Amino acid sequence: MQEFTGPGERSVDPEDNAIAAFFAIAKEHPSRTALAYREGDRFVDMPVSKLAEEVRSIAKGFIGLGIEPGSRILIHCRTRIEFTYIDFAIWAAGCITVPIYDTSSTEQIEWIASNSGAIMMISETPEMAAAFEAGRHLAPSVQHAFVIDEGGLDAIRSAGEGVSDEAVDERVAAITHDDLATLVYTSGTTGNPKGCELTHRNFIWSVRQATAHLPELFVEGASTIMFLPLAHIFARVVQVACVATGVRLGYSTGIPQLVEELGMFKPTWLFSVPRVFEKVYNASAQRAHADGKGKIFDRAAQVAIDFSTAEESGGAGLGLKVQHKVFDALVYSKLRDALGGEVKHAISGAAALGERLGHFYNGIGVMVLEGYGLTETTAGATVNTVPHRKIGTVGRPIAGCTIKIADDGEILIKGGNVMLGYYENEAATSEAIGSDGFFHSGDIGELDDDGFLRITGRKKEILVTAAGKNVAPAVLEDRIRAHALVSQCMVVGDGQKFISALVTIDEDHFPHWAESLEKNGSIADLIDDHDLRAAIGAAIEEANGAVSRAESIREYRILPSDFSIESGEMTPSLKVRRMVVAEKYKDVISAIYAE
Repeated sequence: MQEFTGPGERSVDPEDNAIAAFFAIAKEHPSRTALAYREGDRFVDMPVSKLAEEVRSIAKGFIGLGIEPGSRILIHCRTRIEFTYIDFAIWAAGCITVPIYDTSSTEQIEWIASNSGAIMMISETPEMAAAFEAGRHLAPSVQHAFVIDEGGLDAIRSAGEGVSDEAVDERVAAITHDDLATLVYTSGTTGNPKGCELTHRNFIWSVRQATAHLPELFVEGASTIMFLPLAHIFARVVQVACVATGVRLGYSTGIPQLVEELGMFKPTWLFSVPRVFEKVYNASAQRAHADGKGKIFDRAAQVAIDFSTAEESGGAGLGLKVQHKVFDALVYSKLRDALGGEVKHAISGAAALGERLGHFYNGIGVMVLEGYGLTETTAGATVNTVPHRKIGTVGRPIAGCTIKIADDGEILIKGGNVMLGYYENEAATSEAIGSDGFFHSGDIGELDDDGFLRITGRKKEILVTAAGKNVAPAVLEDRIRAHALVSQCMVVGDGQKFISALVTIDEDHFPHWAESLEKNGSIADLIDDHDLRAAIGAAIEEANGAVSRAESIREYRILPSDFSIESGEMTPSLKVRRMVVAEKYKDVISAIYAE
């Protein structure tokens, strides 16, 4: 077995927790900017003191409504500033936050509401409230329901008008590290979601290690913008870490407005999932080709990758440095401007970024620090840092966290970030967390001699061909998705004679590609088009260069529509639900092997 523990664990005081720390900051630095929200064509700053007022007033409302400490409160809401008000207020009332993705189905909402035993539902919109009300009879514990867009928060505040500040302070003071801070239901690929029990110690321990680990990002005066779903643990840990360290946290009004808002807000660092970094790259390539500058962009991209690779292995030569300087003026500076012009670093998590993209961004002057973690590990378990990084890996264990590689290659994790267990599911808990305290991630990986972790696949997603060859789909899928025309890819072939792939087309890039070749028709109309197949075939061949002949893709099919969250083919964190896709396209897969 390989094993590595991140050095330099930061101790956490037993009385330290996210909400106590927040109120301490509000008292010590009342004028410090905490959050920022869009108003017209600008972002309006909110000081910590104003945020504290909002949090206290809502917490008083919970108390005034008779909500007892330890009660579960549901938030069904998109990413917006009110989510943060509510999240902190729930903690201030000594209660437990249970977030629900805004994209969750009625069935998922019903399950989370009933399984959690929640006493209150706070919905963002009337439509979200209706989704809950449709199955409310299945969640009899829910006694209160409010809708943000229909004055719900004002109603909660009104209920707390007779509650004193001391009542809130008493609830905060009573919080212990063993108390639950949040129940986060995993957006798993199969079955009902499981509620991960994350304690106040899990949360504050993770925040303290992360902020100490990444001082270049988590420092007063820095800024970042929130556009990931706040129902995701990654976003919520960042939310708390920003408030705790004085990082100005802006709230995007949505992905469609993100490019505009990056220019308005001008963050100094970003955090995202790999698909967004892929989209930015592909959109830039698309625009360049549409403007007749495709060859220049492609060359610039390759120089960025070559420059980053050379710098990592000892330094670029004079010729490469000259090319890099030229392209920095012509191309890279414009790409940085598209991110707001001030971004120096970015954190990527939730899925594999891919070595090529990592080198590309590093080469244009944006250091992407890839990390790894799960809901069960309160987000981060490993991360690349500014002084210690290897592109293509997910970094070393965070301080105080231990990563162990089991004999079968599974990644095991132990530390103050590991959840208490799955809510009311002892069987799943005992299966996931061993008697030695190590959490079994289900991921396959390797540790190098310096403690850097490389993810090679999912234990349950490893395909075994009829010839007994083990194939990790992620290696192939990451490379195929790097092609501008590709949106998603799913490798198949378990128990079959050879490996195949299902590929979806990027709906943003496709119209420009079709126009450039004078093609008429939709993606569905052109899935058998010679030129489209040739382009995807080239992406397949490039990916095959990373694996052996036995692991290579022999056949592929272009699908008529993209995978989506709404159709159930993607999780809210943009991971492919393989069983759903396999069932939906079983006839396509069967036809591949019948032929």
